[in-house]
Amino acid sequence: MEQEQLEKFRAWFDDYVAGFYGNDEFINANLKLKEEHTRRTCDQMLHLAKELGLSGNQKRIAEVIALFHDIGRFEQFVRYRTYVDSRSVNHCLLGLEVLHQTKVLGDVPEPQRQLIEKAIEYHGLRELPRDLNGQCLLFSKLIRDADKIDVLYVVTDYYRQYADNPEGFKLELELPDEPGYSAKVVEGLLRGRRIDYSELRTLTDMKLCQLGWVYDVNFTATLRHIRNRKLLEALVDFLPGTEDIERVKEKIFEYVDFRIKQQRCKN
Repeated sequence: MEQEQLEKFRAWFDDYVAGFYGNDEFINANLKLKEEHTRRTCDQMLHLAKELGLSGNQKRIAEVIALFHDIGRFEQFVRYRTYVDSRSVNHCLLGLEVLHQTKVLGDVPEPQRQLIEKAIEYHGLRELPRDLNGQCLLFSKLIRDADKIDVLYVVTDYYRQYADNPEGFKLELELPDEPGYSAKVVEGLLRGRRIDYSELRTLTDMKLCQLGWVYDVNFTATLRHIRNRKLLEALVDFLPGTEDIERVKEKIFEYVDFRIKQQRCKN
């Protein structure tokens, strides 16, 4: 892939997204959230690609994947007023529909186009298909990690805005802000298990689930970035100060630190 193509995709993204904004403040606020998330995910993708020593061509492919990974989100929110796939549509598959209908990737060689499309399709799955290998596996892992880094940043800012001004909060709350949390979610995290969204009942469950995303991180460089930016600490600040939560916090931090230390020993 040439740099000229990448520049064309950046311009196309700007024009495409701009067409969804209108007079509805709720929709506009949530569209802006995803637009800014996409731009930061591109930055995170390039950071990880550099850490892993990828080639210039691989970096350009990685950035295109990040640029288009949530392209289905804009139509999703305007149509359904939610980003919850289970209440609307699979945003990954909708994104592929958008790319096919607009033919924006039409000039990309078939092997590279397949890498881009598969990484976009797989980034929202609970787990990657077990038969993935080679470049497809690499790029699928990259976008899932880059996405997580920025979403952790986004949600902590999101929770801060909500705590400061719940009445004036213009973004979507995916789950009710009710007291308590699920013992099953806590138990799952203490066992080192990834939590499925179907298990979540309250906003606190969601925050706990997001802490547990570290169990699904592919690259140690991602965990170092999360740790250095203190994203986990920021998320913990919005959780109740109970004994259960403290145990989860200790488990999560021990896991992250162990993986980082393990990588250092290998080097």
